[in-house]
Amino acid sequence: MTGPIPTLGNPRNTIEILNKYRFVFQKKYGQNFLIDTHVLEKIIKAADITEQDYVVEIGPGIGTMTQYLASSAAGVTAIEIDRALIPILHDTLQEYKNVDIINEDVLKVDLGKIADEKNNGRPVKVVANLPYYITTPIIMGLFEKHVPVSSITVMVQKEVADRMQAGPGTKDYGALSLAVQYYALPYIAANVPPNCFMPRPGVGSAVIRLDVYEHPPVHAEDEALLFGMIRASFNQRRKTLQNGLSHVSELGISKELTVRILEELGLPASVRGEALTLEQFVAFANQAARYLKT
Repeated sequence: MTGPIPTLGNPRNTIEILNKYRFVFQKKYGQNFLIDTHVLEKIIKAADITEQDYVVEIGPGIGTMTQYLASSAAGVTAIEIDRALIPILHDTLQEYKNVDIINEDVLKVDLGKIADEKNNGRPVKVVANLPYYITTPIIMGLFEKHVPVSSITVMVQKEVADRMQAGPGTKDYGALSLAVQYYALPYIAANVPPNCFMPRPGVGSAVIRLDVYEHPPVHAEDEALLFGMIRASFNQRRKTLQNGLSHVSELGISKELTVRILEELGLPASVRGEALTLEQFVAFANQAARYLKT
């Protein structure tokens, strides 16, 4: 342990801090603070935080999870968008000398620079209790910008966690499943009921860990084409792949080309995108990229 014992994580202490600062929850930021020490300990365990790790925490709130992270990690950079929470964080984290607080929208922060400056360019671990509305942009931003990250452990809406780890042919399988699984191996570590938060959300949550691949098992020659294809395939799930792709003109993939590539891959012309594995999508995209170059 590198810091003092965490004091937040139960309802009484959380209410005390909120009352002290007369804090008002902002719906636009999707604020739900954890008030269950068992869940906090599960997150730290799932993230596998050690004294060798540098952590970037997104959305620290009043610093509840930050205290746990700072007690386990070499250091923490906590990025909080709500200016009203900054004086609270300076209060609740004053005894932790290994924490930096940034008041900014995480989508505007250069996380690669933080890894360079704080962790000598080595991969950091990301931990977050993410507002549901911004889960996908934050996670995909980390992947697409190739921020040096070894793992991402996040609290998200249960149905979003289910989508991240879903496989072909299931109702939850879609563009998010494929995007996450292209970059990382997902694993749901815990389900978390609404009564573990203040205020209580209307849906259940889950802690999911994404182990980011150092060398992805499949490689797309043109990632933009791959993900453009995936989005087009799931925009209207019931369409065949050839109809889905041909309706997005910027892809430049005609019905004839789709049928030709499917034939080369040993797949039926009537196949739907929801039936294809990640490996098949990548194989299709790589073939399409070659044909489009000629």
